[in-house]
Amino acid sequence: MNDKKTWRLFLVVFLIALFAVITVFGIGPSNERIINGAPDIRTGIDIRGGINAIMVPVYPEGPGTPNVTDDLNTARAILESRLDSKGIYDKNLNIDTTNQRIILEIPWAQNETNYDPQAALRELGSTAKLTFQEVDETKLDDKGNPLPTGIIIMDGTEVDEASQGLDSETQNYSVYLTLSQSGQTKFAEATGRLINKRIAIFMDDLMISAPTVNTRIDSANARITGNFTMEEAKALADKIRSGALPCKLETVSVDSISPTLGKGALDITLIAGIVAFIAVVLFMIIFYRLPGLIAGIAVVGMASVQILLLSNLNISLTLPGIAGIILSIGMGVDANIIISERIREELQAGKTFRSAIDAGFKRAFAAVFDSNITTVIAAVVLYLMGTGPIRGFGITLGLGVAVSFLSAITASRLMLQGVVGFEFARKKWLYRVKA
Repeated sequence: MNDKKTWRLFLVVFLIALFAVITVFGIGPSNERIINGAPDIRTGIDIRGGINAIMVPVYPEGPGTPNVTDDLNTARAILESRLDSKGIYDKNLNIDTTNQRIILEIPWAQNETNYDPQAALRELGSTAKLTFQEVDETKLDDKGNPLPTGIIIMDGTEVDEASQGLDSETQNYSVYLTLSQSGQTKFAEATGRLINKRIAIFMDDLMISAPTVNTRIDSANARITGNFTMEEAKALADKIRSGALPCKLETVSVDSISPTLGKGALDITLIAGIVAFIAVVLFMIIFYRLPGLIAGIAVVGMASVQILLLSNLNISLTLPGIAGIILSIGMGVDANIIISERIREELQAGKTFRSAIDAGFKRAFAAVFDSNITTVIAAVVLYLMGTGPIRGFGITLGLGVAVSFLSAITASRLMLQGVVGFEFARKKWLYRVKA
């Protein structure tokens, strides 16, 4: 046995088994998951049902007539962006120009017994205008926090990018901003003028941070600090990134939607997927023998990682999305078949097992890469041009193909390199090669 390589086999198998267990059970109690598992995946309208809401624009009284049609189109794009950031691709957003309203359909939240659709819709339809304002220290609330002064340094339109992350200094989550050129100029002027004074950051009229300026900031990068949880920081970054709505949207009607296919269709689909998966793995073992067994283990790991990503990214899963997962598993098996054939050819040419495995992966890489990249391109087009369940299919297919490619060229290779360290694995008939 060659200990230099075999430890990798045990490490990869252990990690795959760990991923599989986490996929089935998750980590943590069901109501406070640390890592979500398969039972926590958010399912789409076709499986779980959802809500149908009608939202109408509300304008403050004042001079001028708003362009309602343009505002509705802008609001629709922003709402779609906000829902995408939450991983909700199974949605329907339509504009009723005759009655000047937006009709929205979204799935129910997963595993939430006290789900409040009105609160979710208020959050979704908030204008969420971000402003950086000068502080008047004589205008404070009861807790000593600055109140809005209306002296705006810059607003959210001058923020090019927003992301959340863990602040290494405070060990709290913060929101990191990248400013536009105009925003950078305004911020540099204000911070140079307001040294040792506070600048308050407001989301609408809600003060979220009021840091003291220590020095002039000429960089395009800024940071919003506060006692944010990861979810709060992400929600704030998503709002800033998607932009402010052109007008307030008020929900005037909310109705429940029954699932069009339901849990029964989901159960049948899952059973069919499991049976097909077992049949494919058995075929691989019978026909390709030892490399087929290794491929089956790698595919288990690939499917587990894919489901964990979907669950923890909170992407709503529809029946077309499940089809995307099954198709990506097929792509992963296909990659392992190409690799197994190349290894077999190298062994037939008289190479040692180590050399045959290395050469087999090297020769198969181009074919595997080409087939996967073309599928990823198709998935990206489906995501960019599709709507609702089509986008869900595109994202599960693209994500699955990417994971299957990495699984084939890393996990499968490490396990094959490790297993040939055992004498029983160095028999040519295990690779369909005559001795």
